[in-house]
Amino acid sequence: MAQSSSVDTPKVWLITGASSGFGKRLVISVLARGDRVIATARSLEKLESIVSELDAQHADRVRTLQLDVTDGEEKIKTKIDQAITFWKRIDVLVNNAGFGFPGMVEEGGTKVLRQQFDTNVFGVLDVTNATLPYLRESNGCVVVIGSRSAWKAELPVRFYAASKAAIHAITETLTTELAQFNIKVLLVAPGSFRTEGIYGHSYFTDNPIPAYDKLRQVSEARFGSISGTEKGDPDKAVKAIVDVVTGEGRAKGRPWPNYLILGEDAEIDLKNKYGRLMTVLDEWSDVTRAVNFDS
Repeated sequence: MAQSSSVDTPKVWLITGASSGFGKRLVISVLARGDRVIATARSLEKLESIVSELDAQHADRVRTLQLDVTDGEEKIKTKIDQAITFWKRIDVLVNNAGFGFPGMVEEGGTKVLRQQFDTNVFGVLDVTNATLPYLRESNGCVVVIGSRSAWKAELPVRFYAASKAAIHAITETLTTELAQFNIKVLLVAPGSFRTEGIYGHSYFTDNPIPAYDKLRQVSEARFGSISGTEKGDPDKAVKAIVDVVTGEGRAKGRPWPNYLILGEDAEIDLKNKYGRLMTVLDEWSDVTRAVNFDS
């Protein structure tokens, strides 16, 4: 699609978690394309600060909306109904809001797990369900930012991985359910990217269990050492997402992928995960196939 065509018929993107990370960069990339953005985040002040830094030609095509994805179905529906009043349509929903809560499973328990799922799973689903009536009208698109961590859950600090594995499965279901409405669904699974604040959440140590002291210390030290060393360029990542959604750039002429794996580390983790599963299937195939009723 040519740039002039894009400007003549701009898409309207609703992006959650737009005050930092991929969300902030998506806002900038989408506006540069000539589209319109409804930028949402928990902090309206942070959003307004981002808008104030934009060129005037871009600022006219962005609207901000305070939205906490953990507020529950009713409040979120009210916010999405407010969002539709800006441009009377939504073409692309990007579920980007999320966070990682590091900690040991037994020490954090279901209390921490629920906190993690409130944002990364239930929040995503609440926002998506509230937006779907408008996406059906526009034959729009749903983008869900998952994570390569869904394929690497065997490591410590994986409350986050559990939440991403859950939203991966839900997204795959949505891909099937929404096809009848010509709504495309894209599951994005990034590896490590150098964005601000991604490792900013403190390690959970409120319930230390001595048996985990050594593993916790190693895990906490590793978690604290990652920030600033990531190889992934977030600007390139969001450009890839925009290209796929719009069918432009590297996505031009290629079929809709359903999945977008971003980063060499994500590629390696996925191949390792499914390689291990294939090994188990091969080595245990006699057991796998020996559980049917006898003929």
